[in-house]
Amino acid sequence: MPFTNVSGGGRLYWKLEGLAEAPALVLLNSIGTDMDLWDGMLPALRTRFAVLRIDTRGHGASPASPGDYDLAMLADDVRAVMDQAEITTAAVAGVSLGGMIAMELALAAPARISALALICTSAVMDAAAWNDRIMLIRRAGMASIADLAMGRFLSPAFIAAHPDVAATVRRQLLAMDPAGYAGCGAAIRDMAVAARLSRLACPILVVTGTRDTSTPLAGHGDLLLQHLPTARHVAIDAAHLAPLEAPDALVEALVGFLPR
Repeated sequence: MPFTNVSGGGRLYWKLEGLAEAPALVLLNSIGTDMDLWDGMLPALRTRFAVLRIDTRGHGASPASPGDYDLAMLADDVRAVMDQAEITTAAVAGVSLGGMIAMELALAAPARISALALICTSAVMDAAAWNDRIMLIRRAGMASIADLAMGRFLSPAFIAAHPDVAATVRRQLLAMDPAGYAGCGAAIRDMAVAARLSRLACPILVVTGTRDTSTPLAGHGDLLLQHLPTARHVAIDAAHLAPLEAPDALVEALVGFLPR
């Protein structure tokens, strides 16, 4: 299995699939999920792109390193994997935390990023609420926030229609190392990208979910669009984990936006 060694003794698990000579597309998962988040979209994406999926530090097969993480660290992680995968430039699509990492990466290394797809994400979150969640996880483990997270991840209608998918997401969440979730939670709590977004010059797509209660258009997507006046906006019928709830609609949005 491919792993990349990163700062602080971290190791990141990744997979590169699809067309070797095609434009590269990096997919970054939300907090509390792993690269399997994108499984429903892979058949369509692999026929068009060289697709690089990465388990964020402390998620999936990437072990957690201790302490708080920040977006600069997580962006450097992605850049290290791109280097090992021999990807010079790529479009980056990220959900939630993945979108935050994508913005930080594009700000730190603009020459490496050809386009951004910011999916169900934000540039500003409630720092106090995230600090409370981090402390709760470190004290009581992943089960202490499972109901909260699941209530935001997927819509009630989707859970009712796809109980097996919801059960898998919950099982993966409960199996996470609390240090990985808490570390990434600190990166969300402490992020400071909003004031710098006007520096981004690459093409940008903002995707919001009409059923997303975590980062809806109001207060989150609209703030991104305010700071990114040239960005394209697409709203899809999905809750926070749009790649699970609406994979076909999200593929259509990405394929229509990304350069071929």
